[in-house]
Amino acid sequence: MARWHETWLPGSHIGTDARAADGHPGARFGLPAAGVGATVGFGRRLGGVAIDWLLGYVIALAFSGTDALGSPNFGWTVWLVWFVLTALPTAIFGMTPGMVALGMRVARVDMAPLVGIPRGLLRTLLLGLVLPAVIRDPDGRGWHDRASKTIVVRSR
Repeated sequence: MARWHETWLPGSHIGTDARAADGHPGARFGLPAAGVGATVGFGRRLGGVAIDWLLGYVIALAFSGTDALGSPNFGWTVWLVWFVLTALPTAIFGMTPGMVALGMRVARVDMAPLVGIPRGLLRTLLLGLVLPAVIRDPDGRGWHDRASKTIVVRSR
């Protein structure tokens, strides 16, 4: 049975159940229940974003200097560094440094080899807003994944 939000959210499959007969997340996309290629849980995804955010913070601090810590614009500098550090590697390689560290990658739901620049930018922009990433479907995909028609899977 379709839920009310499945009628207007991008990337939704109207009228289809998110879990197939075997009941695991990602089954409707042909993904395995466990191992390489299986969907990634929220904790691992949060860890990957945290690693990327800390890396962005360190890079921003290295370029801005320690005097920038008191600046009201330093948060925007960190966000911009994080955005570039996340959007470009996701679009080109399908993974960020945090994702590599935790063994996951971003894949398109149509299983095309590259995520691509437009999808990578959209996904990262929505991820940077936080709320779309917190609201998830039964496959573990946040609104940022649904809008960009991507899914995060295990790479090892």
